Amino acid sequence: MATVTPNLAVKYPGTRDTGGGRPPSHGGGGNGDSGSSNGSDYRERLRRARLGLIVGLTAVVMMFVGFTSALLFRKGLPSLDPLTNTYTRDWIPINLPWALLAVNTAVLLASSVTMELARRDIGRQVALAPVKSIPGVSLGDERRFPWLGSTVVLGLGFLVGQFLVWRVLREHHFFVYSGPSSSFAYLLFGAHAVHLAGGVIALTYAAATSLLHRPVEARRIVIDIAGLYWHFMALLWIYIFALLLVAR
Repeated sequence: MATVTPNLAVKYPGTRDTGGGRPPSHGGGGNGDSGSSNGSDYRERLRRARLGLIVGLTAVVMMFVGFTSALLFRKGLPSLDPLTNTYTRDWIPINLPWALLAVNTAVLLASSVTMELARRDIGRQVALAPVKSIPGVSLGDERRFPWLGSTVVLGLGFLVGQFLVWRVLREHHFFVYSGPSSSFAYLLFGAHAVHLAGGVIALTYAAATSLLHRPVEARRIVIDIAGLYWHFMALLWIYIFALLLVAR
């Protein structure tokens, strides 16, 4: 007696043919992967921006180290008087308006404080951004103090104060060509003012990104880099102030 065995394909529950024998992927949370990618991209952009800032500030540091070495060397170096054929000291004492410079220093330090508060505020906004994106969740309307705008105003006030210092020096006939000491004083003041003016431009751009409602992560990068640069300018000015006190 012949026996017929049917060809039946047995399918196990919960599986299917995916074309190529590969098992189907589970937990296909494409949204979660996208969010992680965006977060890592933001952190990478911030890291690269900070690294670029460090490279740029290294060049600034080396430049002012060169200024310092040249100033200290020139102060102790006598010059040859062609009339008497003798070496004389031509270093004129640096008589600066120290009280006005102290006020300018206080203004710049205050701007550094407001800049740090602006950095912390934008950092808190980045931390709360995922919570605000949840439907139905509201954190209320927060009124934030314009720390960034205050920093810009204080920075401009410092530059105005430095201009007043230069006017006082001219009134006391302390010009760039008065001697090596005056040349170095104007060189240090001018170099710092140019770099600080660049910082004011960066802060203005950071404020513009807030007014244009750019993504909070992009604003965080701009404000963070501008803030670190501004802190460096404040420390650099304190160094210049101390250097002129020693060299006078």
